[in-house]
Amino acid sequence: MDRARGRLRVYLGAAPGVGKTFAMLDEGHRRLARGTDVVVGLVEAHGRPRTAELADGMEIVPRRTVVYRETAFTELDVDAVIAREPRVALIDELAHTNVPGSRNAKRWQDVEEILDAGIDVISTVNIQHLESLNDVVQQITEVPQRETVPDEVVRRADAVQLVDMPPDGLRRRMAHGNIYAPEKVDAALSNYFRVGNLTALRELALLWVAGRVDDQLDQYRAEHGIEGTWEARERVVVALTGGPEGDTLIRRAARIAARTKGADLLAVHVTLSDGLGGADPARLARQRALVENLGGTYHQVVGENVPRALLDFAGGVNATQLVLGASRRGRFAHLFSRGVGLTATALSGAIDVHMIPHAEAGKGTLRIRPRAALTRTRRRAGWAMALLGIPVLTAALVPFRADLTLPSGILLFLLMVVGVALAGGMWPAVTAAVAGFLLLNYYFTPPFDRFTVSDPHNLLALSVYVLVAVMVSAVVDLAARRTREAARAGADAEVLSTLAGHVLRGESALPSLLARLRETFALTSVTLLERVGEPAPDDQSDPEAWRIVATSGGPPSGCPGAADTDVVIDGSLVLAACGRLLEASDRRVLEAFAAEAAVALRQERLRREADLAGPLAETDRMRTALLAAVSHDLRTPLASARLAV
Repeated sequence: MDRARGRLRVYLGAAPGVGKTFAMLDEGHRRLARGTDVVVGLVEAHGRPRTAELADGMEIVPRRTVVYRETAFTELDVDAVIAREPRVALIDELAHTNVPGSRNAKRWQDVEEILDAGIDVISTVNIQHLESLNDVVQQITEVPQRETVPDEVVRRADAVQLVDMPPDGLRRRMAHGNIYAPEKVDAALSNYFRVGNLTALRELALLWVAGRVDDQLDQYRAEHGIEGTWEARERVVVALTGGPEGDTLIRRAARIAARTKGADLLAVHVTLSDGLGGADPARLARQRALVENLGGTYHQVVGENVPRALLDFAGGVNATQLVLGASRRGRFAHLFSRGVGLTATALSGAIDVHMIPHAEAGKGTLRIRPRAALTRTRRRAGWAMALLGIPVLTAALVPFRADLTLPSGILLFLLMVVGVALAGGMWPAVTAAVAGFLLLNYYFTPPFDRFTVSDPHNLLALSVYVLVAVMVSAVVDLAARRTREAARAGADAEVLSTLAGHVLRGESALPSLLARLRETFALTSVTLLERVGEPAPDDQSDPEAWRIVATSGGPPSGCPGAADTDVVIDGSLVLAACGRLLEASDRRVLEAFAAEAAVALRQERLRREADLAGPLAETDRMRTALLAAVSHDLRTPLASARLAV
C-alpha cells in the first residue's frame, strides 16, 4: 500500500546566520528523543562548529558524488533517502541549485520526490531566495541572488516557521566568527550585513509570513463557515457618500489605521444599480485619489440597503473598524428612520463603528431609496393598474349600485387590489386600497355621493378591507424579495460549485475562467493585471505600472484605477472588472474567481516551464551520451598508445 504524501516543514530566515540550520537540527533531536525515525539527508554546516556538533549523534545518509568539469561534488542522494524509508529527513537549503548532470535542477525538486514517497521533510530557506522577492532583495542589498525557489513551493508547506534575530544580534554573531571565516567578516559587515539591509530583509520576512498566516486564516474561516470578524489584523473601512465630508472621514480613518503597524485602509462607496444616487462623480474621483495617496484602496459596490451593504463589504474583507460620518439629516427625519449610522451600529456585531462629526452634519441630504424587489416593468404595470384600474372598476359598478351590496363591492375592489399587488408590489397596492376605500365610501356606502358612513358595520367592513389589502400587499412584496434572495443564493452556489473544478478542466483554464466570470456578472471585460515594478502610492491609475496577463471581452482595463470593480489577489496580482458596479453580496463570489484565476496563472506558468524543461533535459541526455561516446573513442587509442610506450 502506497504511503501518503509526506509533510513539509520549512524554517524561514531573513539572512544567513540567523540559525535556520541550527533550528532544523534541534527539531530533529527533539523528534529523535520522542522515538521518531529521523535521518540527515543533507546539512550544510559552512564551517560552523556548533552546527556541525549538533549533527553528531544523528544518522547521516551518504551523499551522492557528481563529477562536473573534472571536479567532484557531493549532492543529496534522493534514491538513498527513499530507500532508507525514514519517517523524517532533514534537508538543508531548499533553494540550492544542483550540479549540472543531476537528475533534478533544484533541490526543492529532490524534496518533492522524497515527499511523494511518503517521507516528512524539514528544510530551510532564506527570504532572498523566494522568487517573488528576488528583485526586491537585489535592489536592497545590491547583491544578485541566482538560487531561487518558487513561492508556491514554500506556501504549500504544511508549516513555515520564522527564525528571527535582530540585526545587532546577527552582526555580533558575525563579528564573533560564528557565521563566516575571520577574513570575510569585515567585508560582510560593510556590505551585505549592514544594519539597514538586515532590517529591510527582516521586515520582508515578517510580512511574507504574515501574508501566509492571513491566507491560512481565511481558508480556515471559509472551511468552517465562520462569517464573524476575527480581529487578527486591523482593517479600517471608511464609508463615502460622495459628499464634501468625505475628505474629513478619509483622513480620520487614515489616522486610525496608522495607530497600528501594518493596518489596511479601505474606502467604499455604496450606490444603486441605476447610477451614483446623487453623488458627485468628480468629488468621488478626488476622494479616491486621496485614499490611494494615503496608502489605501478604493472600492465601489451596489447594494439595496446601504447599512447592510456596508456591513457585507466589511465582513467580506474581515474588517475590524468601520468609519461613518455623522448623519446629514435633520432632527425631523430621525423620527421616521434611524439612518445609516445608527442602523449600521446596531447590526455591526464585532466590528467597531466610529461616528465622525463634520461640518455638513445636520444640514440635510437627499434620501436614497432602497431598490425595490420587483423589476421596473412590474412596478410600472402595478402603478398603471392602481391609477387606471380602480377608477375603471368604479365606473363599471356605479350604474348597478342599487342592486350591488357593499360586501360584493368590497370583494371586487379587493380582487383588484390583489391583482395590483401581484403585478407591482406593495406601494401601488396600498395606493389602490386607499383609493378603493374612498370610492367605496363615496359611491357604494349609504348615504351615497358623500364621504360619510352612517352604519358602523359598513365602517368596520371598509376598515377590514383596507387592512386585508395592505397585508396582502406586504406579503406579496416580501415573497418577491425572498424569491430574489433564493435565486441569488442558488445562482451563487451553482457558480461556486462549477468554479471548484474549473481549473482542473481544459488547457486554457485562465481565459475560460475570465470568460465565465464576465458572463456570470454580465461584464464588458475582465482583466488579470500584474504589477511590473515596485508598489507606488499612485500606481493604481498608472497603466505603465501594470501588465495585462489575461483578459476576456474588451476593451481591457490597463490599471486597477480604470476598472469599475477590482479585487487585490496578492501584492502583484489584481483582477479588474469593467462594465457595471457589483453588489456587495457579489464580492465573495468575485474573490473566489480571483483566487482561482491566480491558481490558474500559476499552473499555466508551471506548465510552460515544464514544456521548456523537457527539450532541455532531452538535449542534456543527448549531450551526455555524445560526450561519453567521444570520450570512450578517445580513451581507446590513448590506452593503446600508453601501453605501447
